[in-house]
Amino acid sequence: MSRPLLSVVIPVYNERQTIEELIRRVRAASVDGLDIEIVIVDDGSTDGTRDILERLAPGGRAGSVAVFYQPANRGKGAALRRGFEEARGELVLIQDADFEYDPRDYAQLVAPILRGDADVVYGSRFLASGPRGRIGQVIGNRALTALANLLTGLHLTDVYVGYKVFRREVLRRMNLKEDRFSFEAEITIKVARGSWRVCEVPISYRPRTHAEGKKIHLRDAVHGLWSLVRYRLRP
Repeated sequence: MSRPLLSVVIPVYNERQTIEELIRRVRAASVDGLDIEIVIVDDGSTDGTRDILERLAPGGRAGSVAVFYQPANRGKGAALRRGFEEARGELVLIQDADFEYDPRDYAQLVAPILRGDADVVYGSRFLASGPRGRIGQVIGNRALTALANLLTGLHLTDVYVGYKVFRREVLRRMNLKEDRFSFEAEITIKVARGSWRVCEVPISYRPRTHAEGKKIHLRDAVHGLWSLVRYRLRP
């Protein structure tokens, strides 16, 4: 009998410097009782990332790695939706394409779902010791998380974290729309509306700078604020 499958969905845009090593790290990750498939969605990269992916997975697949290509850059949310559609696992985990999040945390991320205690797990940079980002990013994250908790009744510490895990059934029952970084606000509101069981676990975090390729800016925080309110008010 085959083992249950964990699908690691990786949205990629212009990550030539990190993608090959990241795939190696994800392949090296181990979760007792689960096999891992890697689902990569290239979101219209223009820096040579696509050339690397085509070499690593000719024809779009090489062993446990499957690669899909967006026809143009549409944003993280759009890439994740495509990845969710292609994922085959009972559990689906979001992995950013840089080195901010460590695949060695997979076991603790999926543990609450495997125990039957949760349907959705958020990693939290604020439940662990270690770096959490620049002070402006921390303040913005705290403010958006506080608003999300107020609007949803959840009790989270890190809504905009890049590490989230879902039972596949949860994603199937959501009608996700956001193309860009406001995906984080949309999915949190919809998780709360669905009354799914949510918990957080501490994760390690190595923040990168904009010079190193970080893509979130102040305008994304402003749009995230508006998205939280907009999705909460939608019927």
